[in-house]
Amino acid sequence: MKLIIDCRMVNASGIGVYIRGCLPYFLASSHHCILLGDTDQLSPLLKPYQNAECIPCAIKPFSVRELFFFPAAIKKRINRADLFYSPFFNIPPGIKVPVYTTIHDIIFPDMPELFSPLGLALRMFFLKRAYRISTKIFTVSCFSKSRIEHFLGNAKPVIVTYSAVIPALLEQAKNGEKKRIILFIGNIKKHKGLWCLLDAFFRAREEGLREKLIIVGNKDNFRSSDTEALQKLRGADPSLVEFTGLLSEKKLKELLAEAALLVQPSLYEGFGLPPLEAMLRGTRALISDIPVFKEIYAGFPVVFFRAGDSGDLKIKLMELLYQKEPEKIALPDCLSSKYTFEKTASRILDELGDGAAGGCD
Repeated sequence: MKLIIDCRMVNASGIGVYIRGCLPYFLASSHHCILLGDTDQLSPLLKPYQNAECIPCAIKPFSVRELFFFPAAIKKRINRADLFYSPFFNIPPGIKVPVYTTIHDIIFPDMPELFSPLGLALRMFFLKRAYRISTKIFTVSCFSKSRIEHFLGNAKPVIVTYSAVIPALLEQAKNGEKKRIILFIGNIKKHKGLWCLLDAFFRAREEGLREKLIIVGNKDNFRSSDTEALQKLRGADPSLVEFTGLLSEKKLKELLAEAALLVQPSLYEGFGLPPLEAMLRGTRALISDIPVFKEIYAGFPVVFFRAGDSGDLKIKLMELLYQKEPEKIALPDCLSSKYTFEKTASRILDELGDGAAGGCD
């Protein structure tokens, strides 16, 4: 079977991790894989494999050019294949072969206050279009499956293929000392709950907490709607709160292993990887009690706090860290191997191959 895989977002943050995680298993399958994207980025990934090639494509996803002026020559090559797989909900027009899509979450209608009316309308257009065009939909949690079906309907199979961490993080960290660091990883957006963490952190510092807060992200990514977080950061002592910007894989692994605690205060996620990444590196996780975290991290040694409640988060920070030495954790094999890209890619390939309807396992 000839399989077209849209890899134009291979270097994006969340979606890129998902693509790079699944690709080795797609390429190692018996299918002939044709990757759509930047040949300079993709060629090194193809070297070990004989049944793969690349279609050069510099058209940006969700662009006017993609929607109205997608090159006919590329569409012709796509339509010679057996099917088209997109790891996100952007799908070029004019594709006549069966389309399969991964929709990671459906935050737009669930939290419309985060978007302008025009921005919400455009995002919903692309979501509904992807749903209409796709033969099957994949998603990364039962929570996301329920929201997709709520907003987009039950006409198409929605199959849960959980997300996972990059293989380099699957081995638990065994060496190195813990430092008095609280770690936050994620895009600086309102639904990530950084404002809640900052409020709790500064209040805990006033009560004697010694830890420093490190934010893995870019300060320039703040949106105008994040005024509460910006106000809390103005004038903050840089020795207490540090922005790292984007980190290399090696540095991120080191920081995940060194931190005393990772805090994920999200108000909404489709899956939420940082707590799993932290625990695989021996670091405890304090996370909000949103439904998807209750699903994904059931049975894991996490501590929950009430989502959006900075007072409860402050109490949990003090309970876990105040006048205590940072401790390492070790996940048992049944948890460390619960979510892997091998499982994710295998389930997707099974569905692409046999056309079976899926469900929430």
